[in-house]
Amino acid sequence: MNVALRSALDDAGMSPRKLAYRVGVSIKQVERWLADAELTPHARNREDAAQALGVDEEMLWPQVVKDRIKTGNDREIINSYPYRSACPSNVWTELINSAVTDIFLAGYTNYFFFTQVPAFADTLRRKTGSGCRVRFLLGDPEGEVTRQREVIEDVTLSVSTRIKITLGELEKVGSLDGLETRFSAAEDAVNHVSLSVFRFDREALVTPHLARLVGHDSPLLHLRRQGDGGMYDRFAEHAEELWSRAAPVAR
Repeated sequence: MNVALRSALDDAGMSPRKLAYRVGVSIKQVERWLADAELTPHARNREDAAQALGVDEEMLWPQVVKDRIKTGNDREIINSYPYRSACPSNVWTELINSAVTDIFLAGYTNYFFFTQVPAFADTLRRKTGSGCRVRFLLGDPEGEVTRQREVIEDVTLSVSTRIKITLGELEKVGSLDGLETRFSAAEDAVNHVSLSVFRFDREALVTPHLARLVGHDSPLLHLRRQGDGGMYDRFAEHAEELWSRAAPVAR
Protein backbone atom coordinates (compact mmCIF):
# COMPACT_ATOMS: atom_id res chain seq x y z
CA MET A 1 0.00 0.00 0.00
CA ASN A 2 1.10 3.56 -0.70
CA VAL A 3 0.88 4.81 2.90
CA ALA A 4 1.99 8.33 1.98
CA LEU A 5 -0.81 8.71 -0.58
CA ARG A 6 -3.39 7.34 1.88
CA SER A 7 -2.22 9.77 4.57
CA ALA A 8 -2.32 12.70 2.15
CA LEU A 9 -5.90 11.83 1.19
CA ASP A 10 -6.90 11.65 4.85
CA ASP A 11 -5.17 14.94 5.69
CA ALA A 12 -6.87 16.66 2.76
CA GLY A 13 -10.26 15.15 3.63
CA MET A 14 -10.46 13.83 0.09
CA SER A 15 -11.82 10.51 -1.13
CA PRO A 16 -10.13 8.45 -3.85
CA ARG A 17 -13.12 9.17 -6.09
CA LYS A 18 -12.72 12.92 -5.68
CA LEU A 19 -8.97 12.70 -6.35
CA ALA A 20 -9.70 10.71 -9.50
CA TYR A 21 -12.08 13.45 -10.62
CA ARG A 22 -9.54 16.20 -9.89
CA VAL A 23 -6.75 14.41 -11.76
CA GLY A 24 -8.93 13.21 -14.63
CA VAL A 25 -8.40 9.47 -14.22
CA SER A 26 -10.66 6.59 -13.25
CA ILE A 27 -11.34 5.62 -9.64
CA LYS A 28 -9.77 2.24 -10.42
CA GLN A 29 -6.54 4.01 -11.39
CA VAL A 30 -6.37 5.82 -8.04
CA GLU A 31 -7.12 2.56 -6.24
CA ARG A 32 -4.17 0.97 -8.05
CA TRP A 33 -1.95 3.85 -6.91
CA LEU A 34 -3.08 3.24 -3.33
CA ALA A 35 -2.63 -0.53 -3.51
CA ASP A 36 0.88 -0.56 -4.99
CA ALA A 37 3.57 1.69 -3.49
CA GLU A 38 5.93 0.73 -6.33
CA LEU A 39 3.53 1.96 -9.01
CA THR A 40 4.57 5.41 -10.25
CA PRO A 41 1.96 7.39 -12.22
CA HIS A 42 2.79 9.39 -15.32
CA ALA A 43 4.45 12.75 -14.63
CA ARG A 44 1.36 14.84 -15.44
CA ASN A 45 -0.85 12.71 -13.18
CA ARG A 46 1.71 12.89 -10.36
CA GLU A 47 1.82 16.66 -10.65
CA ASP A 48 -1.98 17.05 -10.70
CA ALA A 49 -2.46 14.65 -7.78
CA ALA A 50 0.15 16.39 -5.66
CA GLN A 51 -1.36 19.79 -6.43
CA ALA A 52 -4.85 18.56 -5.53
CA LEU A 53 -3.57 17.18 -2.21
CA GLY A 54 -1.33 20.15 -1.44
CA VAL A 55 1.88 18.13 -1.10
CA ASP A 56 5.09 17.52 -3.05
CA GLU A 57 4.94 14.64 -5.50
CA GLU A 58 8.24 13.32 -4.12
CA MET A 59 6.47 12.69 -0.81
CA LEU A 60 3.82 10.57 -2.51
CA TRP A 61 6.19 8.74 -4.86
CA PRO A 62 9.77 8.93 -3.47
CA GLN A 63 11.01 6.60 -6.20
CA VAL A 64 10.77 9.59 -8.52
CA VAL A 65 13.66 11.24 -6.64
CA LYS A 66 15.79 8.11 -6.82
CA ASP A 67 15.18 7.80 -10.55
CA ARG A 68 16.32 11.39 -11.09
CA ILE A 69 19.65 10.86 -9.33
CA LYS A 70 22.37 9.34 -11.47
CA THR A 71 24.08 6.45 -9.72
CA GLY A 72 25.62 4.57 -12.65
CA ASN A 73 28.74 5.07 -14.72
CA ASP A 74 27.20 8.05 -16.50
CA ARG A 75 26.81 10.13 -13.35
CA GLU A 76 29.97 12.07 -14.22
CA ILE A 77 28.48 13.33 -17.50
CA ILE A 78 27.21 16.82 -16.71
CA ASN A 79 26.18 17.61 -20.26
CA SER A 80 26.73 16.54 -23.84
CA TYR A 81 26.68 18.50 -27.07
CA PRO A 82 26.43 17.19 -30.65
CA TYR A 83 29.00 19.83 -31.66
CA ARG A 84 31.79 21.44 -29.65
CA SER A 85 30.60 24.78 -31.02
CA ALA A 86 27.20 24.15 -29.36
CA CYS A 87 28.77 24.34 -25.90
CA PRO A 88 28.08 27.87 -24.56
CA SER A 89 31.17 30.06 -24.46
CA ASN A 90 30.53 30.89 -20.82
CA VAL A 91 31.06 27.21 -19.91
CA TRP A 92 34.65 27.41 -21.14
CA THR A 93 35.21 30.77 -19.47
CA GLU A 94 33.79 29.64 -16.12
CA LEU A 95 35.83 26.43 -16.09
CA ILE A 96 39.02 28.32 -16.88
CA ASN A 97 38.36 31.03 -14.30
CA SER A 98 37.33 28.60 -11.56
CA ALA A 99 40.36 26.29 -11.94
CA VAL A 100 42.74 26.64 -9.01
CA THR A 101 45.42 23.96 -9.32
CA ASP A 102 45.43 22.50 -12.83
CA ILE A 103 44.53 23.51 -16.37
CA PHE A 104 45.55 20.92 -18.95
CA LEU A 105 44.71 21.70 -22.58
CA ALA A 106 45.36 18.54 -24.58
CA GLY A 107 43.73 19.43 -27.86
CA TYR A 108 45.83 18.92 -30.97
CA THR A 109 45.92 22.64 -31.85
CA ASN A 110 44.28 24.53 -28.93
CA TYR A 111 44.25 27.69 -31.03
CA PHE A 112 40.59 28.51 -30.38
CA PHE A 113 41.34 29.43 -26.76
CA PHE A 114 43.22 32.49 -27.99
CA THR A 115 40.62 33.42 -30.60
CA GLN A 116 37.42 32.73 -28.65
CA VAL A 117 38.12 33.09 -24.91
CA PRO A 118 38.21 36.79 -23.90
CA ALA A 119 41.58 38.01 -22.58
CA PHE A 120 42.91 34.45 -22.52
CA ALA A 121 46.57 35.51 -22.43
CA ASP A 122 45.92 37.70 -19.39
CA THR A 123 44.06 34.81 -17.77
CA LEU A 124 47.10 32.56 -18.26
CA ARG A 125 49.31 35.11 -16.53
CA ARG A 126 46.85 35.48 -13.68
CA LYS A 127 46.40 31.74 -13.24
CA THR A 128 50.08 30.87 -13.22
CA GLY A 129 50.73 33.83 -10.93
CA SER A 130 48.32 32.38 -8.38
CA GLY A 131 50.01 28.96 -8.47
CA CYS A 132 47.85 27.15 -11.02
CA ARG A 133 49.74 24.73 -13.28
CA VAL A 134 48.90 25.31 -16.95
CA ARG A 135 49.87 22.80 -19.64
CA PHE A 136 49.50 22.82 -23.42
CA LEU A 137 49.86 19.52 -25.26
CA LEU A 138 50.09 20.21 -28.99
CA GLY A 139 50.56 18.18 -32.11
CA ASP A 140 53.84 18.60 -33.97
CA PRO A 141 53.13 21.09 -36.80
CA GLU A 142 55.77 19.34 -38.95
CA GLY A 143 54.67 15.81 -38.08
CA GLU A 144 53.42 13.21 -40.55
CA VAL A 145 50.08 12.80 -38.75
CA THR A 146 49.56 16.55 -38.96
CA ARG A 147 50.08 16.45 -42.72
CA GLN A 148 47.74 13.49 -43.06
CA ARG A 149 45.06 15.26 -41.03
CA GLU A 150 45.36 18.34 -43.23
CA VAL A 151 44.59 16.23 -46.29
CA ILE A 152 41.60 14.67 -44.52
CA GLU A 153 40.13 17.97 -43.29
CA ASP A 154 40.94 19.93 -46.47
CA VAL A 155 40.16 23.34 -44.93
CA THR A 156 41.78 26.72 -45.47
CA LEU A 157 42.93 27.12 -41.87
CA SER A 158 45.11 24.03 -41.81
CA VAL A 159 46.08 21.98 -38.76
CA SER A 160 49.71 23.14 -38.84
CA THR A 161 48.60 26.76 -39.17
CA ARG A 162 46.32 26.42 -36.13
CA ILE A 163 49.15 24.92 -34.10
CA LYS A 164 51.48 27.74 -35.15
CA ILE A 165 48.86 30.29 -34.09
CA THR A 166 48.94 28.76 -30.61
CA LEU A 167 52.74 28.74 -30.53
CA GLY A 168 52.80 32.38 -31.62
CA GLU A 169 50.33 33.41 -28.93
CA LEU A 170 52.28 31.51 -26.27
CA GLU A 171 55.43 33.28 -27.45
CA LYS A 172 53.67 36.59 -26.81
CA VAL A 173 52.66 35.44 -23.34
CA GLY A 174 56.31 34.79 -22.58
CA SER A 175 57.99 32.51 -20.08
CA LEU A 176 55.85 31.98 -16.98
CA ASP A 177 56.50 29.77 -13.97
CA GLY A 178 53.90 27.02 -14.12
CA LEU A 179 53.27 27.27 -17.88
CA GLU A 180 54.47 24.25 -19.89
CA THR A 181 54.14 23.33 -23.56
CA ARG A 182 54.94 20.02 -25.23
CA PHE A 183 54.54 18.30 -28.60
CA SER A 184 53.00 14.84 -28.43
CA ALA A 185 55.35 12.02 -29.43
CA ALA A 186 55.21 10.79 -33.02
CA GLU A 187 53.96 7.38 -31.89
CA ASP A 188 51.11 9.04 -29.96
CA ALA A 189 50.07 11.56 -32.62
CA VAL A 190 47.22 9.45 -34.04
CA ASN A 191 45.73 9.00 -30.57
CA HIS A 192 46.19 12.68 -29.82
CA VAL A 193 44.63 14.06 -33.00
CA SER A 194 41.56 11.82 -32.61
CA LEU A 195 40.68 12.85 -29.04
CA SER A 196 40.92 16.25 -27.35
CA VAL A 197 40.87 16.45 -23.55
CA PHE A 198 40.60 19.82 -21.81
CA ARG A 199 40.89 19.53 -18.03
CA PHE A 200 40.12 22.13 -15.37
CA ASP A 201 40.76 20.72 -11.88
CA ARG A 202 37.97 18.13 -11.36
CA GLU A 203 36.06 18.95 -14.55
CA ALA A 204 36.86 18.22 -18.18
CA LEU A 205 35.56 18.87 -21.67
CA VAL A 206 36.26 15.99 -24.05
CA THR A 207 35.93 15.92 -27.84
CA PRO A 208 36.27 12.72 -29.89
CA HIS A 209 37.02 13.82 -33.45
CA LEU A 210 34.80 12.31 -36.12
CA ALA A 211 36.07 11.32 -39.57
CA ARG A 212 36.76 14.45 -41.64
CA LEU A 213 35.25 16.90 -39.18
CA VAL A 214 37.26 19.66 -37.52
CA GLY A 215 37.13 19.99 -33.75
CA HIS A 216 34.27 22.47 -33.46
CA ASP A 217 32.04 20.18 -35.55
CA SER A 218 32.68 17.10 -33.38
CA PRO A 219 30.72 16.09 -30.24
CA LEU A 220 31.68 17.25 -26.76
CA LEU A 221 31.17 15.81 -23.27
CA HIS A 222 31.28 17.86 -20.06
CA LEU A 223 32.53 15.67 -17.20
CA ARG A 224 32.87 16.20 -13.46
CA ARG A 225 34.89 13.76 -11.36
CA GLN A 226 32.83 11.90 -8.75
CA GLY A 227 35.18 9.09 -7.74
CA ASP A 228 38.01 6.79 -8.74
CA GLY A 229 37.92 4.99 -12.07
CA GLY A 230 35.08 6.98 -13.60
CA MET A 231 34.73 8.64 -16.98
CA TYR A 232 36.77 11.65 -15.89
CA ASP A 233 39.67 9.48 -14.71
CA ARG A 234 39.71 7.43 -17.92
CA PHE A 235 40.14 10.50 -20.11
CA ALA A 236 42.51 12.19 -17.65
CA GLU A 237 44.76 9.12 -17.66
CA HIS A 238 44.77 9.12 -21.46
CA ALA A 239 45.97 12.73 -21.56
CA GLU A 240 48.57 12.15 -18.84
CA GLU A 241 50.01 9.19 -20.73
CA LEU A 242 50.41 11.32 -23.86
CA TRP A 243 52.03 14.05 -21.76
CA SER A 244 54.51 11.62 -20.21
CA ARG A 245 56.02 10.83 -23.63
CA ALA A 246 55.71 14.31 -25.10
CA ALA A 247 58.70 16.51 -25.93
CA PRO A 248 59.09 20.01 -24.44
CA VAL A 249 58.72 22.85 -26.92
CA ALA A 250 61.82 25.02 -27.11
CA ARG A 251 60.90 28.63 -26.35
